[in-house]
Amino acid sequence: MLNTPISLSPPTTQWSHLLNSQRLGASKKFNANKSTRSQFHKDYDRLVFSHSFRQLNQKTQVHPLTNQLGIHTRLTHSLEVSCIGRSLGMMAAEKLHDKLASGLPTGTSSDDVGVIVQAACLAHDIGNPPFGHAGEYAIRDWFIKPEQQTVLQGLNNNEKLDLLAYEGNAQGFRLLARNEHHPDKGGMRLTCATLGAFMKYPWLAIHSNPDVQNLSQSATATKVQKFGCFYSEASQLEELAACLNLPRSEQHDGFARHPLAYLLEAADDICYALIDLEDGINLNILTYAEVAAIFYELIGERPTTIHLPTHLSIRQSLASLRARAMMRLVNTVTDAFVANSDALLAGKLRGSLFDHCDTTVQNGINQAKELAREKIFNHPSKVRMELMANQCLHRLLDAFMPLAWTGNDTTAPSQFMSFEQQRLLKLLQPHFHEHRRDLSDNIYHNILNILDFITGMNDHEAYRLAQELQGHWSTMV
Repeated sequence: MLNTPISLSPPTTQWSHLLNSQRLGASKKFNANKSTRSQFHKDYDRLVFSHSFRQLNQKTQVHPLTNQLGIHTRLTHSLEVSCIGRSLGMMAAEKLHDKLASGLPTGTSSDDVGVIVQAACLAHDIGNPPFGHAGEYAIRDWFIKPEQQTVLQGLNNNEKLDLLAYEGNAQGFRLLARNEHHPDKGGMRLTCATLGAFMKYPWLAIHSNPDVQNLSQSATATKVQKFGCFYSEASQLEELAACLNLPRSEQHDGFARHPLAYLLEAADDICYALIDLEDGINLNILTYAEVAAIFYELIGERPTTIHLPTHLSIRQSLASLRARAMMRLVNTVTDAFVANSDALLAGKLRGSLFDHCDTTVQNGINQAKELAREKIFNHPSKVRMELMANQCLHRLLDAFMPLAWTGNDTTAPSQFMSFEQQRLLKLLQPHFHEHRRDLSDNIYHNILNILDFITGMNDHEAYRLAQELQGHWSTMV
């Protein structure tokens, strides 16, 4: 049974604002009626053909640098999340048809909802650094080191927190709104609707991590609260929120989520609960019985014994169970979305959509996350790879990051740079040239520009360069 929907006063945001096809960063408005291909289809196409999306092909989903075929990368994960997101968006729009029909912007149909969620899902991990979450932890840990504190003291609280609580989600918004650009400025210039659905955390680091002093003195950089926008893109976030008429959050000074961001989050969690666990079986970390038990829970069945059917392989059996689980999850999540649509529009929904689903669905998702934490994320092979990833990124940061505060006078680099630093700057220059930037006297922006370069690498590129900087000629492909 669904939880009782929240009763609210009339919503503060309407679908006419939330499905806005205006392009963030574009200097002109587009006529949505002139093409058979909607603006939201164009968003999807821009993402598919972008360099940053292609880089996800060799970025970690769960298992860094695995050589086993068939194990998910961020690219295959993103494609699968986008498929589930499209189904969630289409079904939610169908169930909300009467409410949507009266509030759609000119040139937009309810069919576009599925395309918006699909495009947003395709981009949801586009800002992730090499080695996945281990890469985020490595960057945070590097900036928390005592030797970095002198530099951090010269930054304001917003700038410090962007580094101490570094987030791939915020890097993703920076990439879409600023870095991955067409000939004009303004990033990829996606529609506000797609960017709104993409933003799981439409607030700055200071809004969810206000205690800068404690964070900078923390022994670990893993215990930070998520955020979705660096201080450097604060104006773009304000512009996006104004375009979508997003209400302010009740928890902090940031904005409430776009309702479709909840569908993106659900699509990501569904893949996490179903498909990522299958990788655990392929790597001999999990057993068929462990994973099948969770699939049955999500389907709503609890057989007394679980055994592999004699006429099916493990892969075939799990594919069958997965399809049944996905069908139920999509239906249940969209029911929760419709039942709580007023709360979503008002920016008042607490928790995820799964918190408002049938208890068997909640239990199944929680069991999947717990199993992944216990058996996958703490497996010795993954721990060893994460330690390697940490050392790899720290080597890159050790090498390149001093350029942010020693290399800001590029008119005569030989006067203040070592030979190594001069050569490192040569490696950075093509990246700076493409984005029409250079090192300046603003250390914060220099740091972010160097992070753009490092986090834009895939796992293999980062590993190779780290090896070479240590004097080892890497032959790894």
